[in-house]
Amino acid sequence: MRVSAEASGSRVVSVGAYRPARVVTNAEICERIDSTDEWIRRRSGIVSRRFADETETVISMAAAAGRQAVLRAGLEPTDIDMVLLATMSRVQQSPPAAPQVAHELGATTAAALDLGAACAGFCHGIAIADGLIWAGSARHVLVIGSEKMTDIIDPTDRSLAFLFADGAGAVVVGPAPEPGVGPVVWGSDGARAGLIGHPEPYTSMLEKPDFWPTMSMAGPEVFRWAVQEVTATARAAVTMAGLVPAEVAAFVPHQANARITDRMVAGLDLTSSCVVARDIETAGNTSAASIPLALDALLATADAPRGSALLVGFGAGLSYSAMVVDLPNA
Repeated sequence: MRVSAEASGSRVVSVGAYRPARVVTNAEICERIDSTDEWIRRRSGIVSRRFADETETVISMAAAAGRQAVLRAGLEPTDIDMVLLATMSRVQQSPPAAPQVAHELGATTAAALDLGAACAGFCHGIAIADGLIWAGSARHVLVIGSEKMTDIIDPTDRSLAFLFADGAGAVVVGPAPEPGVGPVVWGSDGARAGLIGHPEPYTSMLEKPDFWPTMSMAGPEVFRWAVQEVTATARAAVTMAGLVPAEVAAFVPHQANARITDRMVAGLDLTSSCVVARDIETAGNTSAASIPLALDALLATADAPRGSALLVGFGAGLSYSAMVVDLPNA
């Protein structure tokens, strides 16, 4: 293991992303559900999203995003000690996906594991990566969120079909002389597990051969939970990092719904100079991939923010996590 004794913290070194080529407008979505472009924009903030084709998988998209992050970090794939893959949409139960992603990348000596924390999975992954580096168990960790949500959503479900989409994002977390990843504030609420998820397991197909289990969500309840409780988690993460809201340069929440983001911004007392990620407008809700995709979009702008970013993940489980990270320079 190539662990540096000089490192006293970790930081996000680079970001990578993969977006499927197919752009799907609200008009196309409305061909299969009883809705309108205006209603979808008003309820979610989504104008378009990306859908993967049959050749684009959770594994292939993860590898593409991870490869870009490793390249941007100035590293070789063999420099990666651990691959953490956050996903909720891979429908093949085994073998795990992360070792296959590591193989496609050429990270032949890396440990690799899947994280099952749904939309909170990416932030969970950064927290784990930070802990591995602090402990001296890894030097460079590749954290990936990759989702093909179109595999687990009923395209005729008016409550969900317009929300979810596909894509992958990744970051390299590496050693730093000073901590660049703040303490994680995280938790779970299994008592409300039924608010988001699959009401029936895939084994139900044994009795109903023509049946394909799809995800469901109690939208209003999830909205209230995110606005009330996850906002408090985000606020605690800022405090744990030793900052005040005015010092946060960027806010990158899970891209669940533009209205949730707006309510969180108001509840966090962020300043007008804080850049708020709104990748949902053209990416939709990509679950564990949404935060790294939004980070990649922010850093690609001409006036990309510099300094500290507040990351907040929340979703099925219910699971949630938040932390402040120093943004990479590119």
